[in-house]
Amino acid sequence: MDWQERIAVDPHVLVGKPVVKGTRLAVEFLVDLMAQGWDEGQILHNYPGLEAEDLRACLAYAAATLREERIYPVAI
Repeated sequence: MDWQERIAVDPHVLVGKPVVKGTRLAVEFLVDLMAQGWDEGQILHNYPGLEAEDLRACLAYAAATLREERIYPVAI
């Protein structure tokens, strides 16, 4: 899955938050819906401009972002 084909980051759209291309639906919003228990069918029904591949791209984007995250211990 190449999330870059379906996810856009544009400073003029939602202040640069990643969104599904051609929409103002943030990756964060859609991942949160899935975390709340919405299934693919519910999301696609409520947001008919989306496709199942868009939702998979959101998850792939989230996974790639977490994969790149670095945690550094801080001595207290």
